[in-house]
Amino acid sequence: MEARTRRPALPAPGASPELTFRIEEAGVLEYAVGPTLRFAIAIESHGGPVRSVALNAQVRIAATQRSYDARAQKLLMELFGPTEQWGRSLRSLHWANVTLHVPGFRERTVVDLALPCTYDFELTVSKYFHALEDGEVPLEFLFGGTVFYAAPDGRLQIGRIGWDKDAEFRLPVTVWDQMMDRYFPNSAWLRLQRESFDRLYAYKAAGGFVSWEHALDALLPKTGEAE
Repeated sequence: MEARTRRPALPAPGASPELTFRIEEAGVLEYAVGPTLRFAIAIESHGGPVRSVALNAQVRIAATQRSYDARAQKLLMELFGPTEQWGRSLRSLHWANVTLHVPGFRERTVVDLALPCTYDFELTVSKYFHALEDGEVPLEFLFGGTVFYAAPDGRLQIGRIGWDKDAEFRLPVTVWDQMMDRYFPNSAWLRLQRESFDRLYAYKAAGGFVSWEHALDALLPKTGEAE
């Protein structure tokens, strides 16, 4: 796992502290109601103590920053089109926007950013992770928001955090897989339109199939599977 960020120049005395961000590590959030990833964000203040931060984070998948094997290329055609077009169609994917309250600190603090996840295959992120069997997913974190700090005379001041603050992190695919296996062991979610579901349900009932898997297995040889 790898994370990078930029270190700014020190601000003028009395000016809003300059903040830098770094993703130190990631894992599955324990005891969450649903699948949730946890990213440990290290924040450093350059220019004085911080009273608190109202932090906004945008998380993106930097899809162009890794390679893809033949299986992944085949499955990712739904997102990026034929591989011969990837030179112009392969692009970063928006994952989520998250808001976080950061308590006060003097020079450095570490806070957890919780990122709820889903196995819904209607969503781009789920399709992307499903296509990958190993390696790492390059992530981009963009930060903005408001920093609260004290002026030299003690008065509360407010500074803006521009969206030029960023950090990078490479999330192991195994972390995603372990999380989904914990919440959806040996299963996947697929949303169908009501008409399609009703037809499938009628087929299952008429055929006397004991499970959805048996009904689908009976259908697949007739419809054919993608080569």
